[in-house]
Amino acid sequence: MQPLPFKPDLTVHPEVVPFFDPATNTISYIVRDSASSACAVFDSVMDFDYAAGRISFAHADAIIAHIRAKGWTLEWLIETHAHADHLSAAPYIQQKLGGKLGIGENIRVVQETFGKVFNEGTAFQRDGSQFDRLFVDGDSYAIGTMTVHVLYTPGHTPACTTHVVGDAAFVGDTLFMPDGGSARADFPGGDAATLYHSIRRVLTLPDETRLFMCHDYGPNGRDIAWETSVGEERAHNIHVRDGISEAEFVAMRQARDATLDMPKLIIPALQVNIRGGELPPKDESGKTFLKIPLNAL
Repeated sequence: MQPLPFKPDLTVHPEVVPFFDPATNTISYIVRDSASSACAVFDSVMDFDYAAGRISFAHADAIIAHIRAKGWTLEWLIETHAHADHLSAAPYIQQKLGGKLGIGENIRVVQETFGKVFNEGTAFQRDGSQFDRLFVDGDSYAIGTMTVHVLYTPGHTPACTTHVVGDAAFVGDTLFMPDGGSARADFPGGDAATLYHSIRRVLTLPDETRLFMCHDYGPNGRDIAWETSVGEERAHNIHVRDGISEAEFVAMRQARDATLDMPKLIIPALQVNIRGGELPPKDESGKTFLKIPLNAL
C-alpha cells in the first residue's frame, strides 16, 4: 500500500453542501472555502429520461442557483471518475459559472476502452483533452485558501480518485456508507484486489476525517445518508472494516459482482462522461444520437 503523499490537516474545515438525486441515488457536492467565496462542485448530474431520450438540468440548476444566491465563485468542477450510473452536467455548469474541469489521468484508459466499445472512430480524442486538468497521485490544487490533495484510488474504475481537503474526503464510488460496503469492481479495468488496497489507503486518514459518498441506496430501508468518518468505516464497514483480509474481500466482491445487473444508464452515461459531460457530436442533419452496442458489455 502506498503511503499518503501529504500530511492531513484537520484544522481546515470546508463547508459541504450536498445535493441528492433520487433518480440515480447520486450525491453531488458544493465544497466551499470558509475563508473566502471560492467553491468547487463534485460529481454533478445531468437529468436524463432514457425512455424519452430527453436531457434536462433541474439538478444542476439547483446547484447553480445555490452558488449564485450565496455569491460564491466556482473554481473547480471535479469528477471522481467516469461514472456509469449518471450523466455529468459539468459542461453545463461550467458554461454558467466558469471553473476548471478535472478528473484522474487514467480517464485516458477509460476513453481507450469505451472508445472501442462505442466504435467512436479516430475523431474521438482519447488523450483526456476534454478536461482542463488530469490529476495524478499526489497532485494538489486550490479552492480559495484551501489545498486539495488527490489520491489515486483505482479498483472500481482505472480513473478513480479521492480528493482530500482538510478534514473532508470525497471518495467517489470507492466506498459506500458502512452498511453499504463497497463499489463493484467488475467493470472493464476494474479489479477487486486493487479496490481493497485503495480503500485501505483511504482508511489510513485520521479517524476523524469526514468521508462523503457519491452514492447511497438506503440499505434495509434506512434513510438516505452520505457522510460518515474514517473511524466509522474502519469499525463497521460490512466489506472492508479492520480485520477483513484482502483474500476475504476479493472473494466476497467477485461473488457479489457476479450477481449484479449493469447500471441502467451505463450506455448513455459512459458515452457522455468519457467526453467530459459533452454529448456526442451532431450528425449531418444536426441531430444528436447515442449508440447501443449489442453484446459488448
